[in-house]
Amino acid sequence: MARVLLINAGSEGHINPTLGVVQELTRRGEQVVYVTGEAFRDRVEAAGAEVITYDMDKFLQAFLAGGRTLWARMGGLLRTADIVIPSVLEQTKGKHFDYIIHDSMFGCGRLLAQILGLPAINSCTSFAFQQDNFDSLRDHLSRHIPADMNERAQQEFQQLVMSVQAKYNVQIGSSYEVFCNPAPLTIVYTSKQFQPGGENFDDSYKFVGPSIAPRAHGQFDFSHIDTGNLIYISLGTVFNQAVDFYKLCFAAFANTKYTVMLSVGRQTQIAELGDIPPNFTVHNYVPQLEVLQHAKLFITHGGMNSTSEGLYYGVPLIVLPQNADQPLIARRVAEIGAGIHLNQEGLTVDQLRAAVERVLKDASVRQACVEIGDSFRAAGGYQQAVQEIFAYKRSLGIMD
Repeated sequence: MARVLLINAGSEGHINPTLGVVQELTRRGEQVVYVTGEAFRDRVEAAGAEVITYDMDKFLQAFLAGGRTLWARMGGLLRTADIVIPSVLEQTKGKHFDYIIHDSMFGCGRLLAQILGLPAINSCTSFAFQQDNFDSLRDHLSRHIPADMNERAQQEFQQLVMSVQAKYNVQIGSSYEVFCNPAPLTIVYTSKQFQPGGENFDDSYKFVGPSIAPRAHGQFDFSHIDTGNLIYISLGTVFNQAVDFYKLCFAAFANTKYTVMLSVGRQTQIAELGDIPPNFTVHNYVPQLEVLQHAKLFITHGGMNSTSEGLYYGVPLIVLPQNADQPLIARRVAEIGAGIHLNQEGLTVDQLRAAVERVLKDASVRQACVEIGDSFRAAGGYQQAVQEIFAYKRSLGIMD
């Protein structure tokens, strides 16, 4: 039995893929201490971990303080060190850990691994980046920013690097280290087939596929829903306040052969939507994994979890990316022929309806989804992730 320190953010997309891993680790005898935001305590404890928390409001304030450019976001990650590191060190004082699993972006994982002297495993919940790919992307994005703004952000980033290094006695070698938290072992929750350039990654990257673990929820009643032509629409759990888009969907699919299930999240009041067409059901939350097993099409924001879950069940996608890594994911879906990438801005009723018809009539789209879904299942999921973690442990002489 070993003791594991797991560092993560307070974000659905970064938390959910790790829950199956935690369940399997604890089932196999590991003791897991999980660091995250208070809002995730219940689901992480239900997976079998002990939970310690840090102040997510202060964390978000620090992360967002520098602005929206990539350099500013990297600076924001460094600013969170003062929120995360002292809190973790205080709450784990006197406790022994054998290794650390940290998120690929949030939680200062690489820094904490240095401070605590622990072997590290990187948990990557989106596409993985090698340093040359990341540097190219960073430089490409920087070219779209005014030169003076870009220069100020870079200077501020370098000042933050020096400050964090001096304060915590750590080494930060590059912006890649700050943004991607590389480690000797990286668990990537997708398949090599879906990962752009997947064949170019060395064996320290383990592509285990989506971590699809059972989730606790009440049984959803499908008895009153015609699933023969079911379209499922969800823009995720965070940036989903899109009343105008939801009304556009009403206009596109009202009085059609389709049954439409719309999940609007907890930030949108269903009453705001006005009259709901009779072939729609609208919910603040649905058990997505269950719904996707019935859906014929998924209109999504393109978050990695939602995209992976749709493809896992062979459901064609229409992706309307909102932010973060979603444009990259949307482009990848289109590249492999598993769906269509649309821009929400300026989208018309006719364009949306035509996209749906095109995707549903194209057998090659369904075939591409099935092939990627097969690659996801073959990769092994959270059970394979734990196999890789145990193999890494044994290579370091850490006993089971």
